[in-house]
Amino acid sequence: MSRTWCHEEVRCLTRRTMLRHAAAGFGGLAFAGLAAEPARAGSASNPLAPRDPHHTPTAKRVIFLFMHGGPSQVDTFDYKPLLERDHGKPLPFAKPRVFSSATGNLLKSPWKFQQYGESGAWVSELFPHVARHVDKMCIINSMHGSNSRHGGALLELHTGSDTFVRPSMGSWITYGLGTENQDLPGFITICPTLTHGGVNAYSSAFLPAVYQGTPLGNASIPSDRAKIPFIENAEGTARALQRMELDLLHEMNVERRAETGPDTSLEARINSFELAFRMQSAAPGLQDLSDESEATQKLYGLDQPQTANFGRQCLMARRFIERGVRFVQCTHSYKWDQHGGLRADHTKNAMEVDQPISALLTDLASRGLLEDTLVLWGGEFGRTPVAQGDDGRDHNPQGYTMWVAGGGVRQGLVYGKTDDYGYYSVENKVHLHDLHATMLHMLGFDHTRLTYRVAGRDFRLTDVHGEVVHDILA
Repeated sequence: MSRTWCHEEVRCLTRRTMLRHAAAGFGGLAFAGLAAEPARAGSASNPLAPRDPHHTPTAKRVIFLFMHGGPSQVDTFDYKPLLERDHGKPLPFAKPRVFSSATGNLLKSPWKFQQYGESGAWVSELFPHVARHVDKMCIINSMHGSNSRHGGALLELHTGSDTFVRPSMGSWITYGLGTENQDLPGFITICPTLTHGGVNAYSSAFLPAVYQGTPLGNASIPSDRAKIPFIENAEGTARALQRMELDLLHEMNVERRAETGPDTSLEARINSFELAFRMQSAAPGLQDLSDESEATQKLYGLDQPQTANFGRQCLMARRFIERGVRFVQCTHSYKWDQHGGLRADHTKNAMEVDQPISALLTDLASRGLLEDTLVLWGGEFGRTPVAQGDDGRDHNPQGYTMWVAGGGVRQGLVYGKTDDYGYYSVENKVHLHDLHATMLHMLGFDHTRLTYRVAGRDFRLTDVHGEVVHDILA
């Protein structure tokens, strides 16, 4: 606002005048939109209105399937025959600095690999359901990051920085594109992790708080209890009375803002109250899976205890993006950190997510949604090809696997390589900054131009790094 009013002057404003002045902030616009017509798409005053990107996108939305802990690339999607041949021998080149304790000799994968699809991509027996989709996927076997610790690596994956608090990629995307449904959050994270950065993984940081991710539960809560928080209508309370209560709260917040000056946190609270009110109509039916057919629920594994939890996350992700939510994250937390117990725990982990992920890809494709939905799978790093103890692997950010599907990515492609044993990325290396730049490109953005100025400089998701990996684009 261009000027600051004293408390007495605010009291003298009429309701109409106050709302006109308040429209300078998005909270006022949200209120005005509820009282009259919805805010016009593209309005600079409505931060969640849909906006055009820099160029024609191939993807409109993102589903991120986060495997917290770090799945082992050499046990999942990066087949290494020499690792099997040389099992028990010393690694024939220098190791990077280890994270926790000393590692030993080479450890072959306990699982068999085979080729699938017309692409002939190698996938281990841990993922028999996902393996059927390799011709829809681009498997990137040359990922690398900058941090070997869970906290730093997790934040680098989610925010582009392993050392500072920065906006998450979901926040950047919602900031750039807005959302296609004004009655739902633009960025939802289902059962997010409580550790290794916690809320910073879906924080908007210095971006306006309206772009913060909306958490549904957390990692300690089963997904059937993870609900969108909205203002429930108390029994016997008329909707008109609720509207009057929110109107009064809004006027108090506007008066407070006039006293304190611009306040993005206050603006976000105003917006969140209004959104929570609107969600009374949108959220209950959206979260009720009883309208899904028995066949669909079975497809996602909701009828099996080992797959029901993550299956529900994946099914909810499809329902959210179908309704216009821009970015949805499903988290399998915190299970993939096998310093020991590799055989038992990776088997259990994969069993919990394999069928649900396969179902999501099948369902998206059958509904025509995979064409413009980018699905991203992976953890914060990979694992070492050398043993930790008798049955474990240490952290490895030097070379690991993530895969993408849909949204204009080249299908049936295995991109990049690690060395013969799967330790270092050596060919067509893809840093996390490059992954972020490529994702933004698919969503229609030049990553160097999607910026936000704070503290005298322009910030972006990729900071001063990142190159678009054009080879993986269709």
